[in-house]
Amino acid sequence: MNTTVNLAGVILKNPVMTASGTFGSGEEYSEFVDLNRLGAVVTKGVANVPWPGNPTPRIAETHGGMMNAIGLQNPGIDVFVKRDIPFLKKYDTKIIVNVCGKSTEDYCEVVERLADEPVDMLEINISCPNVKEGGIAFGQNPKAVEAITKEIKKRARQPVIMKLSPNVTDITETARAAEAGGADVLSLINTLTGMKIDIHRQTFALANKTGGVSGPAIKPIAVRMVYQVANAVKVPIIGMGGITSAEDALEFILAGASAVSVGTANFYDPAATIKVAEGIEKYMEQHNVESISDLVGIVK
Repeated sequence: MNTTVNLAGVILKNPVMTASGTFGSGEEYSEFVDLNRLGAVVTKGVANVPWPGNPTPRIAETHGGMMNAIGLQNPGIDVFVKRDIPFLKKYDTKIIVNVCGKSTEDYCEVVERLADEPVDMLEINISCPNVKEGGIAFGQNPKAVEAITKEIKKRARQPVIMKLSPNVTDITETARAAEAGGADVLSLINTLTGMKIDIHRQTFALANKTGGVSGPAIKPIAVRMVYQVANAVKVPIIGMGGITSAEDALEFILAGASAVSVGTANFYDPAATIKVAEGIEKYMEQHNVESISDLVGIVK
C-alpha cells in the first residue's frame, strides 16, 4: 500500500499535513503528536519582521467551528530561522513554511531569506491585506495573484504553494492566475470572512469586528471549491477546510486534492492529524486501493 504523495517533486510519506496557524511551528504539539508520522508540518505564518497581531479578543466559537482574528502574530523570520527550523529538522517530516506579508517586497524578503534554509516548500498566504492597494487582500484580485506569484517564483529556491482565499466570486479565476504566475501547487481554502455579535455586551465578539471562520461548518464549501479548482488547473492541490476525520479528508481527495491539511481539529484533539492518516490507510485496505494517488479526483 503506497501512501506517498508527490507535490512538485517533494515526496511526502502520506497526504496529511497541518494547516498553518493551528499547529504553531510544531514544538508545542510535539509532546502529543509524533511529528515523524505526518506527511508535512506547515508552520504558522512568518513575516520579514515581528508582527504583534490584532487586539484581543481574537477568538470566538461558532456553531460547527470557530472564528479567529489573530492578525498573523509572529516573531519574524530571524527568530524562526534560529529557533523553529532547527527544531523541525529533528523529525522525519517535510517542512513547509507559511509566508505572510503586507507588500510584495515583504513576501520576497522572507522567500529570499529561506532560499538557503533546509525547508522543503513555501506556502504563500495571499489572504493578507495589500497595504499599498488600500487593504484589499492580494488573493482577491486575479491580476495581483499572478503578479505576486511571478515575483515570488523568481526568488524562490523551493517549490511554491499559493494558498487561495475563498472570499472571491469565482475561485477558479484566482487559481488560474496563480498557475499562470508559475505556482507549483495550490492550497485551499483559507478561512471565510465572518462576524459574530455578542448580544449581551451588544458589541462585536472579536475586537477586529470580522474574523476568519474555520471548522466543520465550512467543509462543504471547501470541498466544492477544491473540486472546481481541480477541474480548472493542472497543478496539484492541497485541500483543507473543516477536516476532522479520515472521511472528511477522503472527500477532498476524491474531489481532486493530492494532499490535505488539518486545522481547527488540532485545537480540540491534538492527535487529529494522526487519526486522519491512520483512517486513510484503513480505507485503502478496505477498498483494495494500492496507491493514494489512484483516488485523487476520481469523482467527476
